[in-house]
Amino acid sequence: MFFVSFASPAMAQDYRFNSMKVEGNQRIESATIVAYTGIERGKTVSAGELNDAYQKVMASGLFETVDLEPKGNTLVISVKEYPTISVINFEGNRRIKDDALAKLIESTARQVFSPAKAERDADVIAKAYSQQGRVAATVVPRIIRRSDNRVDLVFEISEGDTIEVERVSFIGNRIYSDRRLRRILATKQANFLRTFLRGDTLVEDRIAYDKQLLRDFYLSRGYVDFRVNSANVEFTRERDAFYLVMDITEGQQFKFGKITTISEYPGVDAAEYQAALKVKSGEIYSPTAVDNSITRQERLSIKNGVDFLRVEPRITRNDRDLTLDVQFVLTKGPRVFVERIDIEGNTTTLDRVVRQQFRVSEGDPFNPREIRASAERIRALGFFSKADVNTREGSSPEQVIVDVNVEEQPTGSLNLGGSYSVSNGFGVALGLTENNFLGRGQRLSFTFSTAEDSEAYVFGFTEPHLMGRDLRFDLDLGLSTTNSSYANYDTKRVFFNPGLTFNLSEQQRLKLQYSWQSTEMEDRDTALAATYGPVVGTEIARGSESASMVGFTYTFDSRLSGLDPNAGMLFEIGADFAGLGGDSQFIRTRAKAIAQRKILNEEVTLRATFEAGALSWLGSDDSRTVDRFMLSSEIMRGFEPAGMGPRDMTPNSSGSPYDDALGGNFYAVARFEAEFPLGLPEEIGLRGGLFLDVGNLWDLSNVNTAAASTGCGASGASSCIVGADGSWRSVIGLSFLWTTSFGPLRFNFSRALSKEDYDKEQTFDLTLQARF
Repeated sequence: MFFVSFASPAMAQDYRFNSMKVEGNQRIESATIVAYTGIERGKTVSAGELNDAYQKVMASGLFETVDLEPKGNTLVISVKEYPTISVINFEGNRRIKDDALAKLIESTARQVFSPAKAERDADVIAKAYSQQGRVAATVVPRIIRRSDNRVDLVFEISEGDTIEVERVSFIGNRIYSDRRLRRILATKQANFLRTFLRGDTLVEDRIAYDKQLLRDFYLSRGYVDFRVNSANVEFTRERDAFYLVMDITEGQQFKFGKITTISEYPGVDAAEYQAALKVKSGEIYSPTAVDNSITRQERLSIKNGVDFLRVEPRITRNDRDLTLDVQFVLTKGPRVFVERIDIEGNTTTLDRVVRQQFRVSEGDPFNPREIRASAERIRALGFFSKADVNTREGSSPEQVIVDVNVEEQPTGSLNLGGSYSVSNGFGVALGLTENNFLGRGQRLSFTFSTAEDSEAYVFGFTEPHLMGRDLRFDLDLGLSTTNSSYANYDTKRVFFNPGLTFNLSEQQRLKLQYSWQSTEMEDRDTALAATYGPVVGTEIARGSESASMVGFTYTFDSRLSGLDPNAGMLFEIGADFAGLGGDSQFIRTRAKAIAQRKILNEEVTLRATFEAGALSWLGSDDSRTVDRFMLSSEIMRGFEPAGMGPRDMTPNSSGSPYDDALGGNFYAVARFEAEFPLGLPEEIGLRGGLFLDVGNLWDLSNVNTAAASTGCGASGASSCIVGADGSWRSVIGLSFLWTTSFGPLRFNFSRALSKEDYDKEQTFDLTLQARF
């Protein structure tokens, strides 16, 4: 009992140090180490406080070992410093280069080595490989000790094999097939062909993105109860691939019920705002349609000078008839103003380029929806790798400061492309583009392209906000030449085309343009002048002629921003008026209309296109072939370029016809096509199509045909010019559309149902466009 009574005081020993001694430190000052302990000279400390001091020194992360030893009134602190990193090396990496890995890690040369930091760096590197589908990659940090307390830090990397997604399947889908849903996902399943073309792999972060894509897809089609129950990833039995199984609940499809607007804002007429809505009762419900309706009403309030108006949608669910009644409530929001807009991080881009994306300025009423829309416009510029737009309270509760934090990214590009078509053969395109010239948001480009039968050199400039307004200015100038196998002459064209584009609404644009061009029909070989027919020969002899014209193009396009995701249309009409100087005087008009709809649960796409043009020649001279319309194989399939329409069949010295295509003053083409799956795995990217083209090209008014001889053919026709009165041709065909990593391929197999004897039919056509 005597010894036990003295044990407790012995364990609770206190210390008082009049001096402290630090040993073993080389780089770190002794006073700094003493400061880490938090122990003051002459102050009594307990054993627990001495242990806390030890933990504090270790927590600094600067020392491998720390020892605190009391020696009388002196505290001896013995430390062993972590070494300094001399160099950092990566071994075993082939897929990700050293420079890219160095940007990922925290550890840097000439800094103190930290084991915890090195482990974190290893995890970051492993995650980078996982993003490439190499989930089995391992990274081990090791150190090689050098003299002077230095080490080399080496990350030993075992990259492992790429593990692909062998199959993507769905559970619970009744409306849409697995094939249709797989087209939505960013994650694709692999097969024997895609192993060589695309090599899709599993990326874990992409699965969350896929869930959101599915949800957006179903919600935009009225399935408001849709949810993803689970997304399970499992190894195959051989553990060399993954299965991705997504369990979903589709629910019922809802439509819009009653669409009403009420006003709780004094003095605001709800009927006027109701009339601004485009969504109608009975249409399939879509959150995007509701959001667009709110935007329309808020923009109307700005136009009417009504400040702080907010639109609150109140939705009533009717399960009996599967409709959603939407009531738009006009309320008066808080009186909050934009105090200022602060922009940070733009080292190259001028502030005004970012400010141009805001529809509000300092002092305007604050609208959260407009701020979110401005943030999306800033991101859509493509100038920044990161663009965050946040708001905070300003100098008073009635003021808001908008903070824009951006991070610049390269905006210049060097594009190398290739193309192939049956008409023009192989071609190469080289382009230099700067989308943010001198940080002004302007686009500057130079393009050189060449195919077997044509060359083009084009310089382009675009100012998206001319004079700080929502007005785009475009300027194109260049030189193009052709050496086509479908004509006996060459062409050379120099052009200068400035234009202004106005946005009339979300779906409507109007472009006003001026164009000057000088075009020459060149004799390919003077020794072969006899190979030209009398019409073309006369036109070649006229040399170079210029045209100075003004014009407009109006476009309405609802294919991307329309209320119905399964339907859309494009309407475009334009006209050019030549005669403001130059050698030519004419009015040339074009019109195009495209309607598209997806049917059978969006498996089949139906598309109808109508295109027409008219040339009214006003000059005292005659038009030339290069002035009139020629139908390419893109406009009218089943025929060679300039393969249908009026021709000069005047016999030459050997008795054979010259067979020169002359073009026409009018044309009209209707194209009908359907695209559908072929039952093959969707990841192959191969779909089928059927098409029917009907078209006509006619009229040779104001054409010098006097030189064409008469008495052509055995029937003794009155003229050697055929096809001037026109006739309707029709072509039916089968297409195979193949989306590959090299670019979109289209194979067209066609047969003319009705044509003229002098037409040039083309039963097969292949086009390829790619960038690499």
